[in-house]
Amino acid sequence: MAARYTLILGTKNWSSWSLRPYVAMRATGAPFEEVVIALRRTQASATRQEISKHSPTGRVPVLKIDENGGPATVWDSLAICETLAERHPEAKLWPDEAGARAQARAYAAEMHSGFPDLRDQLTMEFARTLPAPALRDATKEQIARIIEAWTQALSAHGGGFLFGRFCVADCMYAPVVSRFLTYGVALPPSAKAYCERMMALPAMQDWGRAAKAEVDAGLPRYLSA
Repeated sequence: MAARYTLILGTKNWSSWSLRPYVAMRATGAPFEEVVIALRRTQASATRQEISKHSPTGRVPVLKIDENGGPATVWDSLAICETLAERHPEAKLWPDEAGARAQARAYAAEMHSGFPDLRDQLTMEFARTLPAPALRDATKEQIARIIEAWTQALSAHGGGFLFGRFCVADCMYAPVVSRFLTYGVALPPSAKAYCERMMALPAMQDWGRAAKAEVDAGLPRYLSA
């Protein structure tokens, strides 16, 4: 029996962590089912209760794998991306060359664990265009670091994406692309072109349509504390 995949995701307009494995899953070409759980409800306990049916951490995203060897549950965006890369080597979700592959993993891990001020001030509002808030110095420094990293990778590896062809590093920065566009962050030409290529991906287009449908249905704007 071929593996059956189910991705448990959060509200698409908001859930940056869910977007990352979604675009990785799409890149594999494997069929999968989606379960989208509404986040930030008036009763937070209802959200936690629903997510806890799927996730031992009470958080999304979660990948469920059902196959002959038995079911498996994988949580955490980067762990899901790594699992998909391992299970679908034909998708080439990491660069072929060892040095580039190591650097791409460093890029992915830096995004996974860093940039807290950017996350706080420029929350993901995928389907909206909003004025940028007054940015803290730390946020400005983190934006500059991302632009520097993108510029270096694009220059070193050529092609349309950070390491030539699309890979997990691009998956990890997909929500940042959306944030930069939502808040009109000024970008140099190479970074701007990279954002345009990312947003043109069918997976990003489909995610955007779903996020817009959520907003059109009355999803409130999320205001961070």
